[in-house]
This record gives sequence, C-alpha cells and structure tokens, in this order.
Amino acid sequence: MLPIDPVTILLSVIICIFLVNFLYNHQEHPNYPPGPRPLPIIGNILDLNIQKPYLTFQELAKTYGPVFSIKMGLEKMVVLCGYDTVKEALVNHAEEFSARPNVPSIMDITRGHGLVFSNGHSWKAMRRFTLSTLRDFGMGKRTIEDKINEESKCLVQVFKDYKGEPFDNSMIMNAAIANIIVSILLDHRFDYNDTKLKQLLTVVNDNARIIGTPMALLYNAFPSLMRWVPGSHQSIKPKTDELRSYIREVFTKQRNELDINDQRNFIDCFLVKQKEEKPDPELYFHDDNLTSLVADLFAAGMETTSTTLRWGLLLMMKYPEIQKNVQKEIENVIGSVEPQLAHRKQMPYTDAVIHEIQRFANLVPSNVPHMTTQDVTLNGFFIPKGTQIIPSLTSVLRDNKYFEKPDEFYPQHFLDKDGNFVKNEAFIPFSAGKRSCAGENMAKMELFLFFTKLLQSFIFKAPSGAKLDLTATVGFTSSPQKHKICAIPRF
Repeated sequence: MLPIDPVTILLSVIICIFLVNFLYNHQEHPNYPPGPRPLPIIGNILDLNIQKPYLTFQELAKTYGPVFSIKMGLEKMVVLCGYDTVKEALVNHAEEFSARPNVPSIMDITRGHGLVFSNGHSWKAMRRFTLSTLRDFGMGKRTIEDKINEESKCLVQVFKDYKGEPFDNSMIMNAAIANIIVSILLDHRFDYNDTKLKQLLTVVNDNARIIGTPMALLYNAFPSLMRWVPGSHQSIKPKTDELRSYIREVFTKQRNELDINDQRNFIDCFLVKQKEEKPDPELYFHDDNLTSLVADLFAAGMETTSTTLRWGLLLMMKYPEIQKNVQKEIENVIGSVEPQLAHRKQMPYTDAVIHEIQRFANLVPSNVPHMTTQDVTLNGFFIPKGTQIIPSLTSVLRDNKYFEKPDEFYPQHFLDKDGNFVKNEAFIPFSAGKRSCAGENMAKMELFLFFTKLLQSFIFKAPSGAKLDLTATVGFTSSPQKHKICAIPRF
C-alpha cells in the first residue's frame, strides 16, 4: 500500500470542501429567495438562536425582507415573515403551500398518518372526517357548550380547594381542557387526579417542549448522525408510544363493542367508516390513521388551549387593572349566572382581552411547517416544489403594521375609540389557509367560557414576593415560565 503525501491529503480535503460548498450553495433559479450565506454541511445553524429560532427570523427579515432562505444541514427552507406575506402564501396560494414536509422527529412517530403531518388524499380524507365528526359531536353547538360549562365548574371547585394559597395550575388546567376533547374522542371524563390522565398529559407536555429544543432541531437537520447521539430527542418516540398504546387499547375494546346504530364518540364513528371502506382497495380509515388522528386531536386539543389560559391568568396577575375591568364587565353583563357564548357579543372588553392573550402568548411561534406542492413564485421569488416553508406566526402576531404596540400586552389592539370590539385581520393564532387548525371553533368556545368563569369566580394574585416573568420557555409551543398563582374567591 503506497503512502499518501500529506500535501495530497490536504489538497483532496480542500477540493472536497469546495465541491460540497459549490453543490450545496448552488441555486436552481436566479430568483430563489436571498438569505445568510450557509456553511458547508451545517448550513445556517450557527446563525440561529437555536433555542428560539423565531427570534432570529425576526432579525433576518430586517436584512433580507419578508421572504428569505436558510439551510438547516442539507435542508433548504424558506421563511415567510409579516402578515401580508404569510396571507399571500397560505390563503392566496393555498394549494401550492398546503403540504407538510418530512420532519424526522415527527415522521418517526406518525409515518405520515393522522391529520397534522399527513399529505395528499389521506390528509384530505382525515380532515373531512374530522371536521364533520367534530360538528356532529357539538363543536360550535350548545351540546359542547354545556360540557365546557360543566367542566369549568369542576375546575372552579379545584381552585377553591386551595383556599387562596399558592399553587401550580399547569396540570389542573391541562386536565380540565383535556376532558373536553376526551368527551368527544372517548365519551369519557377523567378525574383530575387519575393516574392514566396524568401520564398522558405528561407525555404531551414533555413532547411539546422537547420537539422545540436544540437537540430536536439538530436531529431534524442531521437525522442519520443524531440518531446515534444521546439526548432528549431520543425520548420523543418512546414517550409518544405510551399515548399511542393507550389509544390502540381503547379502540380495540370499542371495536369489540361497536354498535353501528349507536355511535357514542369520535372513535366509534371512525370504526364505522372503517367497516364501510373495506371494499375500497385504497384504504384511508385504517388503524394507523386512527391512532395518529386521535393522538393529534388529543395533543392539539389540550396543550395549546390550556397553555393559553395559563398565560391569561398570569397576565391578569401582572396587570390587575385589566383584570378588574374584565370583572366589571362580567358583573354588568353576566352577574352571577353561568357564562354563555351568547354573552360574548355583549362583552367587547373581555373579548378583546382574550384575543390579546392569544396574540401576546404567541403559542406556536414558528408555526407548523409547510411544504410547497409545486413550483411557485411568491413576492417575485421562485420557490421550487418540495421546499420546506416556515410561515412565522411570531412575525404576524407582532407585525407593527397591524398592531400598534406589538411587544406589549395591549387589549386596545382589538377595541375602537368607543370601546367596541374590532377584528384585526392579522390575528391568525390558528394559522390560515388549508392547514389552519381544525379545532379553532371549539378552542374559541373553551377560551371564552373557561376564562369568564374563572374571572367571575376569583381574583388572581401573585404569591407574596413573587416576580412575574413573561418570558416564554423553550419549546415547540411557548409556555409561561413555571410559576404559582393565588385564586382568591370573589363570593
């Protein structure tokens, strides 16, 4: 074996780096969106705030404009910033931006099944079924309103049991909101101290945090390498398998008890469709889709709404004058009777505060990623088919063109000079277009009914000496920092 000259080795390394850099940075089209120059192999990872990349996107938009490109490892991505640009893509070019990319940490779990990260005919079938079945089980109707009100009474009683002493409301709030979606999925209600419920809630909360961490981001950029590296990203699949195992156990039991003429819940409806579909060679209503669909709805139906309510109570403690104004309106309109959705139109200030809580909380700051279904031109830039798209919700909900004080908690964003509620078109916390949240209407009902019931029942204060921090934690969703609340009964 001939010895290799060190100079030859060095030249070979330089040539390899040059070739990789050339191939990696080569753009297929002269109008591809601009962006920071990526490094070979690692792309723009060093340019990002890896814990909160959405903050970097805000800064990069100032330099490169509302449509710019980055690379995470070998993956090309295009980031969209500002309401006008995001609307142009997700609404005006809805079909072209309607796909989901292959995100390794998610695909390891779902294999492209379910609702949130599925594509093509399977996604369309699951979305049609989900929207239709949620409507049948009361989404937007009085039946689900009654369930929310019953659950809010249970939540109020748990808060009262603390007798004004400090407590952490995160798991309690999770359980209350989870019971609403569980009532539809399983026709069941959990006690807040139920061991199984706590286990499932912990899985969802942990994964919502881990999926947004640097280790998960690195895994998605370098799956072949990171698959062998220890870290929190390794726990995503095992944790999710706990939830999926429980779901399979439930629907297996329900299949054995199924009565086509008495469809008790969402799973029963799916199992009936499964029976109807059997002659069709291209099946969508199979067990893998059912498992992923129920997991998607349970996680999305619980985590974001409960976290928004936790932000709401934290903000009421931070701004007691706003809390007093809400309670004054509740007294004038509702009094001591049970809140109803019909009250919302008579309560512009409370409605504005709830909207501002959602805007300020910025629950899904980077949005769920999209992918182009075909070559498309946006704002004069060419974006090829199969490009991963990040429509930044932070840039929309903090757009100073539409919000006077984007970085402050300011309910006047949704009020006119006479105190009437006004819509703001840039308010899209549930995203927009074909991939907007399927449970948006139910979430709006929950936020209004739970929030007004809690503010009707309690004055919320910070524990003595506590400092209220409004900085969001690291995660796929933006949660408040760990804190305790004091719920002082008003009556």
